[in-house]
Amino acid sequence: MAERSQYEELARQLSAIGAVKRGLSRVLPAECPGGSAAVLSLLARHGDMRMSRLAELLAVDMSVTSRHVAHVADRGWIERLPDPGDKRSRILRLTPTGQDMLDDLGRRTADLVAHNLQDWSDDEVGHLTAMLARLRDSFGDCRAHATTRTPATTT
Repeated sequence: MAERSQYEELARQLSAIGAVKRGLSRVLPAECPGGSAAVLSLLARHGDMRMSRLAELLAVDMSVTSRHVAHVADRGWIERLPDPGDKRSRILRLTPTGQDMLDDLGRRTADLVAHNLQDWSDDEVGHLTAMLARLRDSFGDCRAHATTRTPATTT
């Protein structure tokens, strides 16, 4: 296990990631702010879903999700279809136009990252990618176990 000071420095560095995220958001077109991009990305990754599931994945309440969904639906990037299992609900589906927008966002983001990391080796980029994925997975594991583990049983 690492020293506490290493965890403190890591926490400071993770806080500074906000600057990277803000830089990435600047390449998004005005008509597709971050919340809209997140909706498109989640629908592409997870497939068709109800708004309640999307709200869970976004980790925001239904009112915020509803605004994001209205924004992308108004632009034709998603469609809201009747849910065959519950006529009161809608299923959200990414449209081909939405996939085109998502592809454009991916190109813009990848170009910016490539530009800013042009002096990094392929191995360094690969290592960072693997470590960030591992970090994300570790935090996902913590959430999954948070309700089943108590401080007395944690080692």
